[in-house]
Amino acid sequence: MSKLLKAQTAGDLFKHLAIMLAIVLLLMFLFFFVYLPSTTNHGETITVPKITGMSVEELEDFLGDKDLNFYVNDSTYQQGMAPFTVITQDPKPGEKVKQGRKIYVSINMKNPPLIKMPKLIGGSVQNAEMILKSYDLNLGEIKYVPDLAQNSVLRQYVNGREIQPGDPVAKGSRVDLEVGDGLGNTQLEVPSLVGMPIDEATMVVTGQGLKIGAVIYMGAPNGEADGTVLKQRPVAGEGAMIRAGELIDLWVAGPQPVAPVQ
Repeated sequence: MSKLLKAQTAGDLFKHLAIMLAIVLLLMFLFFFVYLPSTTNHGETITVPKITGMSVEELEDFLGDKDLNFYVNDSTYQQGMAPFTVITQDPKPGEKVKQGRKIYVSINMKNPPLIKMPKLIGGSVQNAEMILKSYDLNLGEIKYVPDLAQNSVLRQYVNGREIQPGDPVAKGSRVDLEVGDGLGNTQLEVPSLVGMPIDEATMVVTGQGLKIGAVIYMGAPNGEADGTVLKQRPVAGEGAMIRAGELIDLWVAGPQPVAPVQ
């Protein structure tokens, strides 16, 4: 009888141990394969979408549907983009992240920052364009005015107001230029050059603030010495006027001089 009781007791013990072990295994299974994945998203990843170019308002719903968040960690100004538009993102599109991950973004500022106006006065238009580009400014209208400083920037304007170097201007502003056309307002009498040697005629022209234009060599109809000015354009005479900086073309006796070998 005692042996039978012991056998039943031992059998019950093993049965209870088996039940307890099964319960423990079940709890472990539920904890590791049901509870943990539901609370930590263990093993689940999401492909980061492209969000550059989207507005901040669009981001909230767009990323919320994908179990992602975002955080604005920087703002800058990029010309041509709408305010509060995403410029950069981290992580990049296509990377794998866990659900709930924050995507760090930089957005476009509403108002462009102020910068100091660079000095363009005295330089060429080409030089001004390069400087403006390096400052994130735009070249606007170029207005040529009478001035002997040909192709030289005389004044710089933003929104119709003359701007001096160092004045604050908004990044991305359009800068209009006033540029010399190489001609002055001064009206001069056309000098009489016919009969002069070409060297003397050149000194007279440049001394009066004028320029030598085309020089055409031709045969001397009346035996004039080589290098003598035979004709000029415009022609000198009573009331003949020319603007400072304009050209005078010359016809000169003799053959075309041979340029020296460099």
